[in-house]
Amino acid sequence: MYREWAPDPRLAGRVACLWVNESSSAATQPVVPDGCVDLIWGPRGAQVAGPDTGPKPVRMVPGDRYAGVRFRPGAVGELFGVPLDSLRDLRVPLSDLESLSELSDLEPLAGLRPSEPLFDGVQRALVVRLRTTPGPDPSAPAIAEALRAGRSVREVAWELGLGERQLLRRSVRAFGYGPKVLQRVVRFQRALGLARRGVTAAEVAALSGYADQAHMANEVRRLAGVPLKRLLDRSGGEST
Repeated sequence: MYREWAPDPRLAGRVACLWVNESSSAATQPVVPDGCVDLIWGPRGAQVAGPDTGPKPVRMVPGDRYAGVRFRPGAVGELFGVPLDSLRDLRVPLSDLESLSELSDLEPLAGLRPSEPLFDGVQRALVVRLRTTPGPDPSAPAIAEALRAGRSVREVAWELGLGERQLLRRSVRAFGYGPKVLQRVVRFQRALGLARRGVTAAEVAALSGYADQAHMANEVRRLAGVPLKRLLDRSGGEST
């Protein structure tokens, strides 16, 4: 069962949610690109889940428990002490990142409530760390929102007063990949959200900015590894 909680108000501008996922049966959990980066504690230890550009399904067995902190798109800043694009499509042990190595020593599954040791300790450490490291690019939310609204990369660069190469550099630094990949990811997430609300496939494609339904189907397969309907069946409407 997957559950989410709001973070400490001091982290709300940077952290989207705290989450826990427990498995009572053998299953494959779909994990698809969402523009976010997560800190995760689970059976394989404490890890950073870098920005994904494709599906990363997780095989879970009964009793598996994961807990995590999900950062908003473009909100990581220099928290990890390494360029975000160096973590792209990777799962990196926290012990390998000097800036966050102390978090790997916390007992990740001591409790399942935000008020219990896992989230208390992690949030306190993050509040301190975020205060002492350079923050995110202030234009990152505008970049993501403009692309989510369906504007082209060229239009976004022009609206922000940037050259396309400048936009590329800033996007890679903020999100871990360029604006064209970000555009695909936020469009896919918009489509997924609409489909979960019961909007028809044809309407989802049109509202999400795809050329047509076939274009959407191809993009969903590339990003999720499965057709949209199968993704919805597997995820059960949960965030990933």
